[in-house]
Amino acid sequence: MIRVKRIAHAAFLTPDLDRQIDYYTEVLGLTLVEREADTAYLASTLDHHSVVLRKASEAKCDRLAFQIAPDGDLEAFAKQVETHGIKVERKSSPEPTIPEMISFSDPKGTILEVFRERAFAPQPFNEKGIVPLKLGHVAFNVVDVKKVAAFYCDVLGFRVSDWMGDFFAFLRCGPDHHTINLVDSQRAKVHHIAFELRNWGHIQTACDYLSTHGYPLVWGPGRHGIGHNLFTYHHNPDGHLTELFSELDRMNDEELGYFEPRPWHRDRPQKPKVWAKDPMAANLWGITPPDGFLD
Repeated sequence: MIRVKRIAHAAFLTPDLDRQIDYYTEVLGLTLVEREADTAYLASTLDHHSVVLRKASEAKCDRLAFQIAPDGDLEAFAKQVETHGIKVERKSSPEPTIPEMISFSDPKGTILEVFRERAFAPQPFNEKGIVPLKLGHVAFNVVDVKKVAAFYCDVLGFRVSDWMGDFFAFLRCGPDHHTINLVDSQRAKVHHIAFELRNWGHIQTACDYLSTHGYPLVWGPGRHGIGHNLFTYHHNPDGHLTELFSELDRMNDEELGYFEPRPWHRDRPQKPKVWAKDPMAANLWGITPPDGFLD
């Protein structure tokens, strides 16, 4: 099976493009790499873009992009997807720095884009704002969590890191504990986008920066049980949650089958499992989430 290796970027529709650009550059500290009339490309790493913003009448996450191995066979991956009865569109030069891409939709309606290679765009890290290390993961509310989780595992090659009960799935496509989160809900929508910070000190300064720029915390700081990462959450101008995190569990060797040991792990070794719906799964320390947080 050909598996995707990492999340490359997330694309959002927004009714106020200028305000979102200001948030991502002045507050989060991403770099505005390129702007067209109704589209903006923003970067946090060597990639040309980690976030794409497009002007539209509603605010939503409409696309996610993933990369297979640079020496992989994109056409073979496309045929692998088609064996599941999924229509695949093949594109040439669809976005800056990406010469070839395929796209198809997941069960919740998000367009997934997969590519093999892209040219690096080594812009310097921004000197203002929070300046995250990378885009870490995206979480969604979905109507049928088991169906959507199975799709990501069977079609894209994701692996299950953990479940909370039978309603909350944490999936990985690389060493990071999760790249996609899926929580059972009454309707499908994006729940949050998450960016990795360097360490606890970086989270602390990020909280100070958010406060001085008028972005109050919705939840955190704390340490999650599942994934064991330090976290905070706040709303961006479009009302979507942004998580800032550090110290996320990593599985560096799939054959060993356990996450790299950490002092705060309760299980030794810490392996993928089903967690009970319990406060410890949400956070080992810190305040409990606000009512309706997963809605």
